[in-house]
Amino acid sequence: MGKDKLRKFAEVATFENVVQLDAGKEYKGQWASNFFGNDKPIILELACGKGEYTVNLAKLFPEQNFLGIDYKGNRIWRGAKTALEEGIKNVGFLRIQIETILEHFAENEVSEIWITFPDPQPQDSREKKRLTNPKFLERYKFILKEDGIMHLKTDSDSFYAYTIEQIEALSLTKFKETTDLYKSDLVDEVLSIKTYYERKYLSIDKEINYVQWTFKK
Repeated sequence: MGKDKLRKFAEVATFENVVQLDAGKEYKGQWASNFFGNDKPIILELACGKGEYTVNLAKLFPEQNFLGIDYKGNRIWRGAKTALEEGIKNVGFLRIQIETILEHFAENEVSEIWITFPDPQPQDSREKKRLTNPKFLERYKFILKEDGIMHLKTDSDSFYAYTIEQIEALSLTKFKETTDLYKSDLVDEVLSIKTYYERKYLSIDKEINYVQWTFKK
């Protein structure tokens, strides 16, 4: 690991808005009250990377709480540092493997989940790692409120198609969907937030896929 990554790992451990690994289990069922100090809704960004979506959503919606989740502390560092520097109080970060999410959140604790440009895990042998495979969807359903909302933004056409297949196989309700977000009528101030990776994809004219759904039938 390079010196810069090591520095960021060390620094992120001192950030008051970052919770790491097993420490997050202490907040299970109490993220709003014990971490944010309020009773506002909890919104998650999974595989948040540098946390651009988490931070920008928090700016747009101060009446809600936002948690970015990723395992790579050197990436979380950027979003967490920005939030601290700008005094954004309704945003935090949790460094865990997403596979362990049920150890950190209680049933019906979360109002909304964003999945933004995750690794599509294209190899068939890595299907179980895809963040919208049935086992992950079961976990999200458990921690989401009954009317909770799911969002996916991805440049990967194959991963998007896979996700649509899972949604339809489970007969879930889709609210919005497009295979070319920026040529659709869906773009608003929320969907126009761009991550580091999204900017890279757009610079080479890749189309962005988006789908919004719920587990409530």
